Amino acid sequence: MNILVTGGAGYIGSHVLKQLLENKENNITVIDSFKTGFEKTIKTLQLFGKFEFINQDLSKWDEVEDIFRKNSFDIVIHFAASLLVGESVTNPLKYYMNNTCNSANVLNLCNKYKVNKFIFSSTAAVYGEPDADKMPLNEFEKNNPINPYGSSKLFTEQIIKDNASANKDFKYAILRYFNVAGAEESLQIGECHEPETHLIPLVVKTALGTRKKIMIFGDDYNTPDGTCVRDYIHVDDLASAHISSLEYLTDNESNIFNCGYGHGFSVKEVIDTVKKVSGIDFQVEIGLRREGDPAVLIADNKKILQLTNWKPKYDDLEFICKTALEWERKNNG
Repeated sequence: MNILVTGGAGYIGSHVLKQLLENKENNITVIDSFKTGFEKTIKTLQLFGKFEFINQDLSKWDEVEDIFRKNSFDIVIHFAASLLVGESVTNPLKYYMNNTCNSANVLNLCNKYKVNKFIFSSTAAVYGEPDADKMPLNEFEKNNPINPYGSSKLFTEQIIKDNASANKDFKYAILRYFNVAGAEESLQIGECHEPETHLIPLVVKTALGTRKKIMIFGDDYNTPDGTCVRDYIHVDDLASAHISSLEYLTDNESNIFNCGYGHGFSVKEVIDTVKKVSGIDFQVEIGLRREGDPAVLIADNKKILQLTNWKPKYDDLEFICKTALEWERKNNG
């Protein structure tokens, strides 16, 4: 299969690419501009298998078209995006240009060059701030994003669906990620964001002393311990959900899948788990709530479990935190 992966140097894209490389029959092209991904990740992945890498910014539409013109892709797996929720509020046009407009151009090129399968990296942020009594969230829950990041992803979802309605040969799988964490088990690749905003790597950095303390934003939520609850999914399980979705599209129609485990852990539980797996105590402070943080966010994952062959293997918070810790220790300790 001829596969184009956009954003293959990033956190999730790189883990999917590593699993794609396990099938030696795949002919893979990867594009990334290293705005949020890393060149060292690509060099590491080249040790696992052969693929063509092109340093390409998706905003240069003519150059992106040249890549489509010179290849004959069967499917696009589209990760490339801007990711920071806070930045999306202060610089929304960056997010609509990169996440929505550039995605629309990739879809246009898919139509022009007869690429009829598309897997899209979306987010639970499309759901906004759902009430806790609606948990776990299924894919039919109302979409109501509360920031431009979530909106940019939801707009792209709609463009994908509209394109499929107009082009009957075109099929898609939209994967809505919940809270992705951890590192690949052999620790060859893992999570690295600049700046880092995700809870588990921030707690790990605090345990290893590269941060002075970890802040809990609110302990007065209507949850068992008062802190926010999230559905944490190991990155390798999320990666395998993409492989399963690719196989699903071979004989099935388009679909949207939530990607999570169907249960959650609180901020305090994550902190306690990192303390346990690291054997290190560290400073924790309680702060005020952050605007836009729902009390609970948990995926209903029944659809992807029932319709695809996806079988998650790492549904274990200790394992998730341990791989995150060991990855951080190996690379930045």
